[in-house]
Amino acid sequence: MTFHVAGRLRGLPQPATIAMSTRARELRAEGADVISLALGEPDFPSPPEAVEAAAAAGRAGDTRYPPIGGQPALKAAIVDKFRRQNRLDFTPEQILVANGGKQVIFNAFMATLEPGDEVIVPAPYWVSYPIIARMMGGVPVEVPCHEASGFRLRPVALRAAITPRTRWLVLNFPNNPSGAIMERADLEAIADVLRDAPHVWVLADEIYEHLTFDGRKHVSLAAVAPDLAGRILTMNGMAKAYAMTGWRVGFAGGPLPLIKAMTSVQSNATSGVCTLAQAGAVAALGSPFERVETMRATYQARRDRVVAALRALDGLTCARPDGAFYAYPGISGVIGKTSARGRLMASDLDFAEALLEEAHVATVPGAAFGMSPHIRLSFAASDAQLDEACRRIADFVRTLR
Repeated sequence: MTFHVAGRLRGLPQPATIAMSTRARELRAEGADVISLALGEPDFPSPPEAVEAAAAAGRAGDTRYPPIGGQPALKAAIVDKFRRQNRLDFTPEQILVANGGKQVIFNAFMATLEPGDEVIVPAPYWVSYPIIARMMGGVPVEVPCHEASGFRLRPVALRAAITPRTRWLVLNFPNNPSGAIMERADLEAIADVLRDAPHVWVLADEIYEHLTFDGRKHVSLAAVAPDLAGRILTMNGMAKAYAMTGWRVGFAGGPLPLIKAMTSVQSNATSGVCTLAQAGAVAALGSPFERVETMRATYQARRDRVVAALRALDGLTCARPDGAFYAYPGISGVIGKTSARGRLMASDLDFAEALLEEAHVATVPGAAFGMSPHIRLSFAASDAQLDEACRRIADFVRTLR
């Protein structure tokens, strides 16, 4: 019997972040001492207030089906968060709570994309944006944002990419994988382009908003250009700044018709988010912000040591990330060389696989993010792990011939 796979799934790749972390686990099971810097997951504990609130909700019997779009208490906390931290005004009806940020994207694209609609995705990008767009029949349009320009989206490049079929522009800043941010002036220039393209909606993924360095602050596009707010979906979640990846709580604020359509999608997919996780999210959003600041300062110090180590290696370049917790070094200087075990570095995939197999450091090839030759490594790991990983990378690079 032949199993039929729907056409929309044929050719869709497995996210490389998951593939590399899976191989790292396999090598560990074989006895290898692998340091995995492949996944973007904070190494801090979830806020104790969140843990206690979730437990208390369970003890109180808050275990029934939740409202599809989110518990009233969490919606109110999100409305307050957007107002205080982003200068955005939403009503509770304009908020959707989803099973992680990824479901926000899924819901938005499912609710709006027709076959052939285009989704502009600045590259490098998080791996799931183009994959989800393709699942919905959309056509990802990659716009390169090069290291020389700080990995920022330039207005001239955006203008050139917009066509009558463009439905969405994805803006993910601070960016995964590059760590780039968009300053207010950058966003004002992007807004000017969007004013000339009233058919284009914007998905502003701000999941790393609080993880910015050197005194820089994230600014929301909808606050910079309030006249465009009627076609901006601002999404966020609990995973990164609150170290709550496993809780699976994402959220978004946007125009009421879009939120209603996204809620309808969620109603027929997963329904509402776990009640205990929502209770924890309410508590986390109200917890002392100093804990987030401690995480940010720790990541900045780790960034500095990792970037310094990578810049010291012949053949590698490394822009200093302004946010998130990733380094995205360029490796063009080692392409064409051969590893100690005889593997040719023909691409960043070859480099990442050889680095994992031979030096036991898991990273992700830049091809997965739409820009090569680079690799992405997370510095959301302990100082000891990062120092050892950098030592192994240095030894690996120095043995290339």
